[in-house]
This record gives sequence, C-alpha cells and structure tokens, in this order.
Amino acid sequence: MPQNPYTDQQFLWRGICALLFIAIGVIALESGVSVSERPDVVDADILSKTYYSLSLFVIGGVELGTPQGGPLYGRVLLWLSYFGAPILAASTLLEALLRALAPQSWALRRLKNHVIIVGEGELPLSTLKVLRRHNSKIPVVVVTSNKDDLLAAELKQTFGAFVVTGDISHEFLVEQLRVSEARRVFLLGENSLRSYEAAANLIERVPGIADRVVIHCSRLRFMRSMENTAVAKQCEIFNTYHLAASALVRSHLIEQFRETHTRDIVVLAGFGRFGQTILEELQNSALEELETVAIIDQDARRRVLVADEQMQFSGDYRRELFEGDVAECLRGGPWDAVLLDTDNGPEAFTVAKNAGLYTAAGVATLAASLSPGGVLIVWSAFASPEFERRLARQRLAVEARRVRARKSGKGPRHTLFIARARA
Repeated sequence: MPQNPYTDQQFLWRGICALLFIAIGVIALESGVSVSERPDVVDADILSKTYYSLSLFVIGGVELGTPQGGPLYGRVLLWLSYFGAPILAASTLLEALLRALAPQSWALRRLKNHVIIVGEGELPLSTLKVLRRHNSKIPVVVVTSNKDDLLAAELKQTFGAFVVTGDISHEFLVEQLRVSEARRVFLLGENSLRSYEAAANLIERVPGIADRVVIHCSRLRFMRSMENTAVAKQCEIFNTYHLAASALVRSHLIEQFRETHTRDIVVLAGFGRFGQTILEELQNSALEELETVAIIDQDARRRVLVADEQMQFSGDYRRELFEGDVAECLRGGPWDAVLLDTDNGPEAFTVAKNAGLYTAAGVATLAASLSPGGVLIVWSAFASPEFERRLARQRLAVEARRVRARKSGKGPRHTLFIARARA
C-alpha cells in the first residue's frame, strides 16, 4: 500500500502550533517569569517547566496563576501560551466531535479549487490515478451512485479522495460539493444521456461552470447527434475511440501519406466505432490524400448507412464496400494502408471466428495485402507481445504503442500495433 501524502497534511499546522505554544511557555519561564500560584516554578529544571507548559493544554493557567516578575517579553509570551494552548485543544476536540457527527458536511466545508469526478468503473479510477501523478495535493471528490464503504476507504487512503454517494444533478449535492468553486467537473458515467443531463443542470444552476465541465460520451452515435446542443457547444466532450483515432491519423497516417507521390488507397477492415472515427478523422485531416477508401465488414452496407446519417461522407474520394470475411477481401490488394478494427484485438474475441485474423496464417495474409512501404495498423483493447512477434516474423517493422484515451493523458489505455512493409 503506497503512503498517503494527503490525509494527514490538514493536521500538520496543529502539531506545529502545539510545539510553538510549548516552546514559548518554556522560554517565558526560563526568562525569569514566575506564576502567582507556583512561584517556585522559576527555579525548577527544564523538564519541570516543559511539564507545566504541557499542562496549559488541559487546564490553561488556572492551576498556575497569573504571570509575575521577569521581563515584559517573557510575561507576554506566557500570556500567549495561556490563551493559545487551551484554544488549540478545544478547537481540536470540537472538530473531532463535528467530524464524528457529520463527517461528509465537515469534509466538504472548505472545498475550493477542487476536482469533482462523477462515475464508477475503470475510467474514473484511471482519471484519478493520472491526476494524482500530476498533482498530489489538489482536493478531489468522487461522486458515485452506490454506497461502497470499502471503495471509499480505499480511495481516501490511497489517493486522498473523498467519496460522496449521490446524484450530481440534485441541487443539494451541487451546493454541498461547492461546484461553483471547482476547478474541473468530470462526468465520466457510463450512461451518456445522464451525463449530458447532469451537465445541463450544472450549467443552469452554476453560472460560469460550463467551460470547466468535461463529459465522456461512450456512445459515438449519440455524441454526434448531440453536436449542436448547448451542452456540446459549451462543455468539453470526448469519446475514447474518437481521441485514439485522432492521435493515430495525425501521428502516423498523415506522415505515411506524405511519403507517397500519389493519392492513397486505405482499407478499413472492420467498420465499428474505431473504424468510423478513423474515417471521420481522415476526412477532417487528410481528405486530399485519399483516392479510395475500402470498407470491409460483415455488415458493411448497414453500418455505412447509419454512419452516413451523422458524419456525412465526403464525395472527394471513391468509396468501396465489401461484405464478408476480412481476410478474403484483403487478398484483392495490394493496399497502401490497412486499418484493422475487428473484435477487441488479438487477445479478446467476442466472436470466435475472428481469431483467425490474428493467427500466424492470418497475419501472413495481412502482411501480403500491403503494397511496398504500406502500413498496417491494428487497434486492440489489450497489449499482445505474441501478436507483435507474429508481425515481426513477416518482416514488418513493428511498433506497439500504448495510448491513453484522452489527449490529456487520462482515461483507459488502448494498444495500436503499427507495422510497415519494406519499400
């Protein structure tokens, strides 16, 4: 278990103050100041004077009497210790009582410039981990819909985060969380509609909060349909597939296109969420480089029809659709670029027959489909060293890149296998 640098920092100042009051009490008595009820204390040894200074936290100066004699500065210091020590002790006791009676209200009372993370599962936890690596001291509140004392204790001990159970769209919780003072509000729930609704409620109730709200939309089609809403225009919206596709096109494919003298032929082997976002980003960033985009999918025509309603395919390149087995369609190459978005990648299959694409024979087919200097990019939800080795055996230059889902370096990781054929 890593050490927690967060939870004990709020008590540090009390320890410093306690030591300070003890020290000034001892200094005052050492300077020659006596007390009316214990005049012999001035002649006592240093340990006795330290003991009397410690007693001020319990009984104040009641048993010692008032400061007498000695220099003026000594009497002033002793009076300061007389008042400061019992006030510090009383305030600590009162805070402990309030913490016991209303722990949530007490923990949230001074929130300012904090981060609110709403949601459950891997994405909120990944966001919290990355946030702590970049900033170990910023206050963080995690809002969940289900009460889980074990999770709350773990997040508090490991990350210094306070866990609140509730609905961020409720006015009472908005006030308790001091949303108006928050630096960022991350809405990372799995229900995209509820996240948009929560953002709309926050915008209505908290003026000026919109540009500090970040929404994860897990459904790409829903995100596109909401593009013209007030929430989408004012808040930051992201989709993990969309961001991964954007990074891939800009960091690898555009460079590949520029190295060729003619316009390129691109194959999208699988037209799921990742394949659709790749094509959308290609249209936005490299439209003039495309000659033909070939889309291969078991249900290619229906998927293209659905995607075309929302992303509006450009007419500046030829589009060819192939319905059937990806490996069979790839044999119609060679192709300049092949982007494979089939199943969850080499290590996880939701459809058993997809496994053939990632076997040694399947990888040989993929490699043979590339033109000289062509590039193969395979999206995967997981890393796969064995798949890397299979690509390398086909004399391809292989790079496995682990990328975060968000540009800021947050969110779950994807793996992109990037393999280049020899020119």
